[in-house]
Amino acid sequence: MTPQVQNESSPAKGAGWKTLIVVLLVLAAIISGLWFWKTQNSASGGWHGGAPVDVTAIRLESQDVPDTLEVPGELEAVQQVMLTAEVSGKVASIDFSAGQQVAAGDVLVTLDTSVEEADLSAAKAREKFTRNQLARARQLAPSGAMTQEELQQRQAEYDQARAQIAQLEARIQQKRIIAPFDGEVGLRHIDLGQYLNPGDTAASLTNLSELFINFDLPQRQRSNIAVGQPIQLITEGATLTAKVSALEPQVNRDTRNLRVQALMVNEGQQLRPGMYVSVRLDLHTEPDALLLPASAVMTSAYGDSALVVRELNAEQIGKPEFVPVTVSRRIGDQVVIGSGLKAGDLVVTEGQLRVQPNSQLKVVGAGSDNSGQNAEEAAAVEGGQS
Repeated sequence: MTPQVQNESSPAKGAGWKTLIVVLLVLAAIISGLWFWKTQNSASGGWHGGAPVDVTAIRLESQDVPDTLEVPGELEAVQQVMLTAEVSGKVASIDFSAGQQVAAGDVLVTLDTSVEEADLSAAKAREKFTRNQLARARQLAPSGAMTQEELQQRQAEYDQARAQIAQLEARIQQKRIIAPFDGEVGLRHIDLGQYLNPGDTAASLTNLSELFINFDLPQRQRSNIAVGQPIQLITEGATLTAKVSALEPQVNRDTRNLRVQALMVNEGQQLRPGMYVSVRLDLHTEPDALLLPASAVMTSAYGDSALVVRELNAEQIGKPEFVPVTVSRRIGDQVVIGSGLKAGDLVVTEGQLRVQPNSQLKVVGAGSDNSGQNAEEAAAVEGGQS
């Protein structure tokens, strides 16, 4: 009896396993179907469901963007000298104060001339005596009372006396330090009673009405610069104008840069020689360029991209599209788009980091599209100094 029972239970056990397998397959199919339906529903229905993400965007417009070059420069005085003594002597008078404006010809320092003044008085007395002697000789010579040789001797004595006076006056003049041009006197380096040797400096004198701006350009920019060309000078938040006055005829062999000098009027004399400034040159204008705030460009390992709003409806709600872009150059806090976008695209400038591929966007603000104005003020070619 026992073997018969075992033979009857084996088919029942096999049928049970088959039923279990079928049930598991059906459950797997149901779960897969539900997952597929949910995925599809999320992809298609995600646009209609959920709160939209608030973003700020601007409408791209093509515009002319100036291409400029910005390099460092240094100011130099057009006229500047160190006031030095020509001859040795003791300082008898100081007739200037540091920072004083003086005119050309003003006597600034006088050395002691007491010895020269005494010699000059004696020379003038001798000149008077020889002049009288010459006059008497000229009266007597025609009558033969004085020979022609004696007359010539009196003439020579008179000429020597006059030359002695001129020599002493020149020596006295050398003991005066005189302003060669209008300008501002610098700090004083001498004291009253101090003995000066030839070449000792009393002070500096600088004409601040005009200044040179010296700067270097890469040799490849030689064709973009010419004498008389206007440039912009940026210093301490102010933008001033100057003109190129000269170009160095040779390129520096070490740096391969060209030295350029410009001239500017120093209004108010606020700028000083030795100051460093930024020099901006307009090279050319790029037409129909697309300018975008740099914050709108997202950078990743796959490259740069921007978020564009598509299918914008009346409620200012649209779909997101991440578009790969290339940036041709940077201008201040903006970039020029080389490819990927076109005029008329609505590009997100704020809030793009909160956006997911299936999000919906609500444009709640428009970025100020004053890029054309900012471009002219902030345009600079990166690496222009190299």
